[in-house]
Amino acid sequence: MKITICIGSSCHIKGSRQVVEQLQYLIASENLGDRVELGGTFCMGNCQQGVCVTVDGELCSVSPDTVTTFFEEKVKPYA
Repeated sequence: MKITICIGSSCHIKGSRQVVEQLQYLIASENLGDRVELGGTFCMGNCQQGVCVTVDGELCSVSPDTVTTFFEEKVKPYA
């Protein structure tokens, strides 16, 4: 599974660094490091949607407040 997080200026202001750090922690705590590839990219072109994250190409909007729910619903069941 490949997760890509936007680290462009708009998403950075909306908390992309915290999203990255929380996802790193959750992936490590669930021992999913060998099944989940985490990467960063610059602008995905959907700045109005918050921190843009793709999971195997599916675009999602995540914030530091919703990252745990995102992980539980979109990552953990499929990793």
